[in-house]
Amino acid sequence: MTRPPYGRDIGRRSGRLLGAALLALLAVAGATRTAAAQDDPYSTTVALDATSDNVAKARDIARTDGQRRALTAVIDRLAGGPGKAKPPKLSDNQITDLVTSFEVANEKMSAVRYVADYTYHFRADALTKTLQSAGITIAAPNPAGPNAAGPTAAGPDAGAKPIVVLPIYQTAARTVLWEDPNPWRQAWAERQPGNAQPGNAGAKLMVPMGDVGDIGAIDVDKARSGDAAALTEIAGKYAADAVLLMVAVQRPAGNGPGGLDITVRRYRQGQPGEVHADSIDANPGEADDAFFRRAVAQIAIDIDTGWKNAKSPRVDQQGSIVAVLPINGLDDWIKLRDRVAAVPTVRKVEVRSLSRQEATIEIQYVGSLDQLKGSFADIKLALQGGDPTWRIARSGEAGQ
Repeated sequence: MTRPPYGRDIGRRSGRLLGAALLALLAVAGATRTAAAQDDPYSTTVALDATSDNVAKARDIARTDGQRRALTAVIDRLAGGPGKAKPPKLSDNQITDLVTSFEVANEKMSAVRYVADYTYHFRADALTKTLQSAGITIAAPNPAGPNAAGPTAAGPDAGAKPIVVLPIYQTAARTVLWEDPNPWRQAWAERQPGNAQPGNAGAKLMVPMGDVGDIGAIDVDKARSGDAAALTEIAGKYAADAVLLMVAVQRPAGNGPGGLDITVRRYRQGQPGEVHADSIDANPGEADDAFFRRAVAQIAIDIDTGWKNAKSPRVDQQGSIVAVLPINGLDDWIKLRDRVAAVPTVRKVEVRSLSRQEATIEIQYVGSLDQLKGSFADIKLALQGGDPTWRIARSGEAGQ
């Protein structure tokens, strides 16, 4: 019996905030409680309260309206006070592109109503350019200092480039990144920045919103296969130094508590770097959302401490197989090799022989063979045949 999916998740952080249908929905009834994030003039908190046909629609309405009201509040602050500048006319899409991340607190919901406090963080460079293009003078002091070139978002990580986190969640039935429910991504999105170990500033980790631009830049298949162009694009969108691909595989409960086997692979400029892993057990009776928040906190600590305290993932078994992989030249071989090596259950790929038409490789893996087959299916590859030699077929080639 596997640990059940995150049942309470209703897509609270769905990146699909937009859509023409939203424009025709009911107006949001709610008051704004503007409270700037400490030392960051590009962040503010608003209270959301919306009602619609169902809570999912109410949530989307609230978020769309909330980001617009948050933007107005930030512009008022930057311009020197309410009414000092008229906000430029921007579409919902354009406003979403200005938001780098948001945090959720005090969330409550019924069948038709959604209430929460959202802290929106806007992209300092992009918002500054937008306001300058609209002829709005920024009167707020530059948090980077009087001699800095322009306004920037300040805070404990000011001056450091962020690291994009791509939280992939895998169960026996599905593997998701942007799709809901993804409790792993939800927990990362709700993580409060600055929770590093005492004496350690911590990495500046940020989770993309999952908007149209993010979805267009990279999907779960490209992420899992280590697509260099897609990883470079998502990093560039957020001016990030690197991308952390965090694959959390749901572990069957068996006779004890379930948990997650987590593999973290770092990419710089689209190229794979170091790989780390940890295994986190669920406590008996622990709520799903609490478990995922604890898992996120543990991985953040692992990152801050250089993975000194990380446990090796628990596995049912480990083994190796020899497989033949048809290829179309050297470039094709390199791409396929990287796709196979990026599979979380694969620990090592060794070349037995290589020609222009095919590669024979030994794959060392952890977990069961069925898990390995499922992981291959996630990246559009099929593991066929059996001992002594297996064959790896691409999608559409199965059975040929």
